[in-house]
Amino acid sequence: MCGIAGLFIKDPKLEPQLGELLAKMTSTLCSRGPDSAGFAIYGKGEAGMTKVTIAGPSDAYDIDSAAKKLIAAIDPTARCVRRHSHAVISFKTGDVPRVEAWLTENLPEITVMSEGARLEIYKEVGYPDTVASEFEIAKMGGTHGISHTRMATESAVTTNGAHPFSTGADQCLVHNGSLSNHASLRRELRRDGIKIKTENDTEVAAGYLTRQMRGGQSLGEALKASIDDLDGFFTFVVGTESGFGVLRDPIACKPAVMAETDQYVAFASEYKTLTCLPGIKTARVWEPKPATVYFWEHN
Repeated sequence: MCGIAGLFIKDPKLEPQLGELLAKMTSTLCSRGPDSAGFAIYGKGEAGMTKVTIAGPSDAYDIDSAAKKLIAAIDPTARCVRRHSHAVISFKTGDVPRVEAWLTENLPEITVMSEGARLEIYKEVGYPDTVASEFEIAKMGGTHGISHTRMATESAVTTNGAHPFSTGADQCLVHNGSLSNHASLRRELRRDGIKIKTENDTEVAAGYLTRQMRGGQSLGEALKASIDDLDGFFTFVVGTESGFGVLRDPIACKPAVMAETDQYVAFASEYKTLTCLPGIKTARVWEPKPATVYFWEHN
């Protein structure tokens, strides 16, 4: 079944509350996905630097030791922030290919959850409220964020199998639904150089959008192309460094509701998820149309 929440902040005064509001929104979706949960937060960036968020195969893994080894090998001056089972390390952007190569060679059990100037992804197996608390999501600020509560259907309940999925810098995607052509498309994407790490169909959708954008399409164009290229039913919420997009398949069988005010744009699987937001009583609330791309972007 799964649950999705997303929040795009228009009013900078609301940015310090991004994590708090997103955690509250996600809490209402626990019953839709009690297996695992994840959060994508677009916080502050620094020119010339890329955040690399890493995690081990379980929350018992010694991520501190792994982060220290990685930093010593690449750049002893790199900054690291530990958040529960994940570590966020800021490297010079030019060093990122070396980071990935070193991890593959020396710590293959490590997963790079995300990389980008502003994106940090935190996800774990467990009840969504517990996951949010462990990572202290409510204390995080930022311009936009996406969350997901998962009820697994087609792949294992693991940290790597949780949403959001990121297959490109500052890009992420969450999904409610099921894709029927993910196996063939996964092989195609891998041949095209897209890194697909799991058997989850949602990661294939994320990789598809990454490939299309690497080929020169905008996010909006890539989403429009996906309507013809992805078989199945889906509601996607997508994040980029500056924007936030929503797309439902042509049948639109998965629930979705949106709200907009002068302060924010919000997405949720259920209306009750939106009730914690300021000014929701006077917000414009609507159900997104099938096969229609919605996208908001910061200048």
